[in-house]
Amino acid sequence: MRLTRRRLLATGGPALALPFLGREARAQGTGRVVVVGGGFGGATAARALAALGHEVTLVERQPTYWTCPFSNAVLAGLSPMEAIAFGYDALRAGGLTVVEGEAQGIDPERREVRLGDGALPYDRLVLSPGIDLRFDALPGYDEAAAEVMPHAWKAGPQTELLRRQIEAMEDGGVVAIAVPENPFRCPPGPYERASLIAHYLKAQKPRSKILILDAKDAFSKRPLFEEAWAALYPGLIEWVPVSLGGKVVGVDPGTMTLRTDFAEHRVAVANVIPPQRAGTIATAAEVADATGWCPVSPETFESALVPGIHVIGDACLAGAMPKSAFSANAQAKVAAQAIDALLRGGTPGPSKLINTCYSLAAPDYGFTVAGVYQPSDGALAEVEGAGGTSPLGAPAAVRAAEADYARAWYGTITAEAFG
Repeated sequence: MRLTRRRLLATGGPALALPFLGREARAQGTGRVVVVGGGFGGATAARALAALGHEVTLVERQPTYWTCPFSNAVLAGLSPMEAIAFGYDALRAGGLTVVEGEAQGIDPERREVRLGDGALPYDRLVLSPGIDLRFDALPGYDEAAAEVMPHAWKAGPQTELLRRQIEAMEDGGVVAIAVPENPFRCPPGPYERASLIAHYLKAQKPRSKILILDAKDAFSKRPLFEEAWAALYPGLIEWVPVSLGGKVVGVDPGTMTLRTDFAEHRVAVANVIPPQRAGTIATAAEVADATGWCPVSPETFESALVPGIHVIGDACLAGAMPKSAFSANAQAKVAAQAIDALLRGGTPGPSKLINTCYSLAAPDYGFTVAGVYQPSDGALAEVEGAGGTSPLGAPAAVRAAEADYARAWYGTITAEAFG
């Protein structure tokens, strides 16, 4: 996969083009669509559906959305919190109704979203609730423990907390990152996090170390990360896979200890990323199955369990397509086009979806994995030979260019979602 192709993806090529058709798109067959969740999936879907002429209401609990992409740069002191904070004024200005509140339940028979002070009727419903953390899955780890051993896997106050802990740590301390089994939000995220924290430690606390305790024996872009670690941070990052006793099976916030099957690790800073599931409203709407995630049609993202509800982003079971901001953005567009066709009495057309995941190992060192996905046997399958990863052994100029592409991609996708 050549850099010219990555440049196209980073700067908003065909995979990122929203179907904003203008006001002439308003015609017979439009409907009322409620979108729950204002992240990359929900905000993108809401804007796309409004542009297609539908009456759209976005329901979001918080007035500010902090992005997980580039939150690792905040942890490394490379960006302020303001750089990853977005509001919804642009959506309101574009004609959407934005309701700040929590969806407490769904009535699929009446086609209503229940709020604390009433209900919103819909013809089609889009759920993009992101993830919830399974605090019951790791002994010793609960919401109180997260205030001592932050997960920072939902960006915002937890990001600030982890950043303060890293800054306050004495030189020579150990930062541990506990990584769960698949599936979870942003598979390469923990390893980018380790890289960027290492960048900070190398400059500010050079006697310190990062310990990655992993519940897996492999991870996304492993050869590229390990090449970067050897070149940039020799001896600073230790990765312990599950086969060598890396899986964390319990924690003690009082002593800052992480317990594995074979050892106990007492550390200065513990970033504990617990197992995850679809956001709570997915369970309330009965669109999540026993896995905790939401099975969907790969053509329309309509729930396989409850008609009229479409689930996109991290919450859905999307086959081979990973849980990422880029995936949520792509799924939002496909779902919006499918909903538009269904509301107008048509048939949704075929689609292919792209996911591109950029990772930074340092401010001037980036690399990429990309995949193309299409429906196959009731799931999204990767199109063989259509994706790829950055090459190993690339010169510094290539790595620096990919870091620039990552920043350009972030600017494009946040503008597309939040205006």
